[in-house]
Amino acid sequence: MRTSKDVVIIGGGGVGCAVARELSQYKLNIVVLEKECDVAGGISGRNSAVVHAGFNNAAGSLMASLCVEGNEGFEKLCGQLDVPYRKTGKILVAFDDEDMETLRRTIEQGRRNGCKGLRIIDEEELRRIVPGVEGIGGMYSPETGIFDPFLYCVALAENALENGVDFRFNSEVISIGRSDADRFIVKTSAGEEYRCRYLINCAGLSSDRVSSMAGVTGYTIFPCRGEYFILDKVAEQLLPMPVYPAPKKGIGGLGVHLTPTSAGNIIIGPSAEYISQIDDLSCTREVMGGLFEQAKALLPAIERKYIIGSYAGIRPKLAPPDEGGYRDFVIKEEEARPGLINLIGIESPGLTASIPIARMVRSIIEEKTPLEKKENFVPERRGPVRFRELNEEDQARLISEDPEYGEIICRCQKVTKREIRDAIENPLGAQSISAIKYRAWATTGRCNGGYCLTRIVDMLVREYGINSEKITYRSAGSELFRGRVK
Repeated sequence: MRTSKDVVIIGGGGVGCAVARELSQYKLNIVVLEKECDVAGGISGRNSAVVHAGFNNAAGSLMASLCVEGNEGFEKLCGQLDVPYRKTGKILVAFDDEDMETLRRTIEQGRRNGCKGLRIIDEEELRRIVPGVEGIGGMYSPETGIFDPFLYCVALAENALENGVDFRFNSEVISIGRSDADRFIVKTSAGEEYRCRYLINCAGLSSDRVSSMAGVTGYTIFPCRGEYFILDKVAEQLLPMPVYPAPKKGIGGLGVHLTPTSAGNIIIGPSAEYISQIDDLSCTREVMGGLFEQAKALLPAIERKYIIGSYAGIRPKLAPPDEGGYRDFVIKEEEARPGLINLIGIESPGLTASIPIARMVRSIIEEKTPLEKKENFVPERRGPVRFRELNEEDQARLISEDPEYGEIICRCQKVTKREIRDAIENPLGAQSISAIKYRAWATTGRCNGGYCLTRIVDMLVREYGINSEKITYRSAGSELFRGRVK
């Protein structure tokens, strides 16, 4: 199938979806190509879920300026898109005088970046703000927040879809050519072919490879894995805000930290380990053991009995292992390939900066092509009902209107059958277990799906006619069942 588009976006993570939403305000024909079966299948769905303030990034860098800009508008955006968000603040903890001096330098860097309200706190104030956290003092950042990164990507994509953007999942880009008319020819693993004037590379861990396919070499992504623990819903009693150690030079991340989530869990991590493969999401015994010990040094009240899961994410770093730390984002139209807009090395704080990044991409296009705004652009998106968050009166009203709200499918998270149905019938059409999981939050509780998974599968088979052997956890190759026993 050959299709002509104005814009092809490669990658359905947070940045790709933000670019799609930004450009959907204009009269453009746009498609997003994603190799996974849903949005946020890569790094955007595997991170610490923090809205950063921007003090960790080098003054004058794109990382810093776009992060601060993104932070300032994030709460309003999450309100528009119905995404869980909470401005919690954040503490960087010092364990010795050297750490305190590092934090003073961090504050000065943050002030140059435009961060607001950063200040040093002493041990007494540290104990008052985050009781139970060890340290001799720290730095307080009032503008840091937490959010749901998967629902953020889903919301951006659904809003872009409503405004006319086409999304193609299970569509890995396998070749990029150039026509006589200076249009890109993009072919996918699904047998599709797209011709476009603008090709926007938001491919994350594969962005160097996509750039090479498009004819621009010289970029190398160095994958850096971070492993995490997920703790049960103990955030309210143990931790009101993210707690990080004072930054150390040369590591690939910000250090092992503790972060409460918008769902009430606590995340421990990440580690930072350069690896050779961009898809090695292993959680390793040695690293995970170290994670827990570092977390306990910050918050001694943590116990292993709280652990209910683990996961890993991989940063697409431009800084090689012998350098460590961070190199700045690459966001540019390539002179050697007019129309190719590369976004490479978009690691943390890429999600926080995603909307300013998208505006930057739009500005690059506007410099060459006048863009006409749509009169009917819809900036808001309403998400599905979260039954467990409603008061008893509203819950009773919903049950009277639809009895499926009265049937609990996931006991740990109190997710109803109606919510599972809404997740299955989502606007983007993704029907893997992970797609349902992240939209409805089923299978994420302490039993890890032991109760609800079979009930979700039963719905897919009996009520939607899906062959059980075709049901996947994520993309092709993750099928849950093979053959029948009776």
